Amino acid sequence: MKLHELKYTEGSKKDVTRVGRGMASGKGKTSTRGHKGQNSRSGGGVRVGFEGGQTPLYRRLPKIGFTSPNQKEYVILNLSDLERLNLALIDHKVLVEQKIIKNEKQLVKVLGKGSITSAINVKLNKVSKSAQAEIEKLGGKVEVI
Repeated sequence: MKLHELKYTEGSKKDVTRVGRGMASGKGKTSTRGHKGQNSRSGGGVRVGFEGGQTPLYRRLPKIGFTSPNQKEYVILNLSDLERLNLALIDHKVLVEQKIIKNEKQLVKVLGKGSITSAINVKLNKVSKSAQAEIEKLGGKVEVI
C-alpha cells in the first residue's frame, strides 16, 4: 500500500450539511433557523451567561477570597526523600540534577516525615524544626539560604 492509495474507513467521514441552497435540498429558505427572532439573524444569539434579563448567576453569587501576589510556593521534601538520594550534601544544584526540582530558583522546604540513617548537610530555603533536629542529631548541618 502506498500513500496515494490510503482511504478513510467507510463511514468515518460525514459530509457537512449545506443549508440555504434551495428548496429542493430540504434545508433551503430559513436554513433550519426557523422564522424571525434573534437566533435567526446573522450574528444572532445571546452571550454566554445571559439569562434573558434575569440577574445572572455570576452576579448573584458573592465575591470570595483573593490570590495574594506575595505568595511563595515551596517544593516539599521529607527526610525520607533525602534518605533516598543517599548524598552527603543536598542543595539546589543536586536537586536539579536529580530532577526533583525544575530549576535552582524554586524554593524548597524540608519537613520531618520519615528518618535518615547518615549525616547529611542541607543548604535549602526552609527546614522545619523537627527535620533540623533529626539532621543535627546524626551530625549533619543545616544551612538556610
